[in-house]
Amino acid sequence: MAKIKSAIKNMRKSEKKHLQNQVKKSQFKTSVKKALVSAQKGEDASKLLSDAFSKIDKAEKTGVIHKNQAARRKSRLVKKIKALQKAGVQPAESK
Repeated sequence: MAKIKSAIKNMRKSEKKHLQNQVKKSQFKTSVKKALVSAQKGEDASKLLSDAFSKIDKAEKTGVIHKNQAARRKSRLVKKIKALQKAGVQPAESK
């Protein structure tokens, strides 16, 4: 345990930042999963896809993830959704 005041303060700051980063990371992972599940069900995932992109961009902007990782995640997400749609899962028609 640190004894110096500045070290104690830095530990507190680090813990707060860690918790904030966990929240942001969890949010974008959840939005990605929602988009994938929507695409698997055959629903239109465009709105959920844009929401996932937004959350990934916010995580990248605040430094939670690296910009290359953000680009890679977005690219892979689009690839997966297109593959699901091409595999015969067509969007369900609204009644």
